[in-house]
Amino acid sequence: MSAPVDIWILSDGKPGHENQSFGLAEAIGRQRQVRTSLIKLADAGGPLARIRAARRDSAALPAPRLLIGAGHATHLALLDRARRTGAPCIVMMKPTLPKSFFDLCLIPEHDLAGGTPSTHVVATLGALNRVPPPAGKPRHGGLILLGGPSSSHGWDAEAIRTAVGAIVEAGKDRPWRITDSRRSPAGTLEALSSSCPALATYPHGETGRDWLPQRLAEAAEVWVTEDSVSMIYEALSSGARVGLLPVPSLKKAGRVARGIAKLVDEGFVTRFAGWNPRVGLKAPPRVLREADRCAALVIERFLPV
Repeated sequence: MSAPVDIWILSDGKPGHENQSFGLAEAIGRQRQVRTSLIKLADAGGPLARIRAARRDSAALPAPRLLIGAGHATHLALLDRARRTGAPCIVMMKPTLPKSFFDLCLIPEHDLAGGTPSTHVVATLGALNRVPPPAGKPRHGGLILLGGPSSSHGWDAEAIRTAVGAIVEAGKDRPWRITDSRRSPAGTLEALSSSCPALATYPHGETGRDWLPQRLAEAAEVWVTEDSVSMIYEALSSGARVGLLPVPSLKKAGRVARGIAKLVDEGFVTRFAGWNPRVGLKAPPRVLREADRCAALVIERFLPV
């Protein structure tokens, strides 16, 4: 058996960014044997302190074949480790530094603003994630995922309550779970549980990193507030039918709104306003497997056998 591919992930401590990096590493691991090491930079301070922390914390690690990072705070440390080790570096999302500094940039297409991908850039349909491919097992029940106010969307607690009540009532023959996020207004879960006792609530602070991928793998349908772009793409990666809960858009012509509108137009998701409870949610035209697609590209380009 060949030696495992050593992958270093540099993390700024943000769960969403770590999720993307691990999503790629785990997808590579579905095709090659890997060994992943996490280098945490969240508490290191400024750019120079983060570089020193990365050097210190990686000193005893096996030499990497690949470096992955997400978030602006990882960029300089990622480049420093690449220069010192000779390993190719991959950055997730659009970097603030020139793209040509990195060996590969995996950037959601809605962040490219019409730019043309190059040898250094691969456009992805949404951010990569850790949701595994569908296992072909029977799926049951529903899952509701709540985001919160953001730069692109506001919040309408009454509209959410009405929609969730209608969805759970229409699917009262199946179990329902609901979880919130760091952006969700305080008291949201409690209010929804009070108005809809059939919901099993799971506060985000009480769920581990594997909770959401596992629940997505089980659910037949998933409803996500429209502001939660990353969770929308996670749901689409799971093989579930996906609906969007209504929240007011603050930037109707913004990149987030354009990306969601494209998903609606192509039949990947259904807005609550267009949902017919007698018919149910439509299945998406295909399961999104962007992490596996990018993993195959990375293996071909950087990890020949």
